[in-house]
Amino acid sequence: MSGPLPRAAARLVDTALDRTVAPGFTALGIAVRRRLPGWPADPAVGALAGRHVAVTGATSGLGRRTALDLATLGATVHLVVRDAERGERVAGQVAAAVGRPDAARVWRCDVADLDSVRTFAGRFAAADVPLRGLVHNAGALPAERTASPQGHELTLALHVLGPVLMTELLLPVLEQDAGRVVLVTSGGMYTQPLPVDDPEYTTGRYSGSVAYARSKRGQVELLPVLTDRWASRGVTVHATHPGWARTPGLDASLPSFSKALRPVLRTDADGSDTTVWVVATEPAPEPGRLWHDRRPRPTSVLPSTRTTTADRVRYWTGVADALDLHP
Repeated sequence: MSGPLPRAAARLVDTALDRTVAPGFTALGIAVRRRLPGWPADPAVGALAGRHVAVTGATSGLGRRTALDLATLGATVHLVVRDAERGERVAGQVAAAVGRPDAARVWRCDVADLDSVRTFAGRFAAADVPLRGLVHNAGALPAERTASPQGHELTLALHVLGPVLMTELLLPVLEQDAGRVVLVTSGGMYTQPLPVDDPEYTTGRYSGSVAYARSKRGQVELLPVLTDRWASRGVTVHATHPGWARTPGLDASLPSFSKALRPVLRTDADGSDTTVWVVATEPAPEPGRLWHDRRPRPTSVLPSTRTTTADRVRYWTGVADALDLHP
């Protein structure tokens, strides 16, 4: 199966899996794709030896697995977590799994708290550790509208404002190793347009799942803006979505969904696969794209969720104003 026809057929199968969502986002989707001609090669053994990668939200689920798999490729992983005690336990597990006592280091930071982000970034920058990758994995799906310490709606603060600010402050260490920034998003963002008129979700009946999807849409729609903004520093930005993976976060936030789809949910390793691949593969993947199962994907499949350039600029202006970022 190496000629032009099988590869063309493989592309059709891959696209069909993606557009029909249910099979493509499940364990079946990645299992089928791995067997199709043209599946991108795994990163080389030791691809990240001697390099450093930071992962937020690394105490459980996809974050923990991402950190472990990056360390397996040789990286020193920096676990950026709210709960330092849990972080130390995970660091010990990572170190034991890869046989390197210094494979993981813990840094405390609440990504939704912009003051905490500034404190963490100042400490990390002072350590002058060149960063090959910065994986923004921390996430939450609140049951009711919750404000961050600075008064921002929680999912906006955690998924958009905190990651953008952290990256901006860590550009000096990211540019030392052609850093790759990865925003771990969600297929749920396909259901929502960019909330340009109400990014803080102050009107209407609040829904945690809608807020989550809106903020994940925001991550993806900022890719062109952030790509242009950070390109001069040699830093690239990418988004990945893991498909439907079984994690403690999914069980807690969407228990009915998790229970109904349990037989077909992905493992944490399958869910983290593309994020690890984007950080470690050579040559670097094309920046400014949304990746799923090692392929770039469209950011909208419904006309109602497509974003205009003007709306993207409006949304970015709000983010930049909230973070006091200057051109």
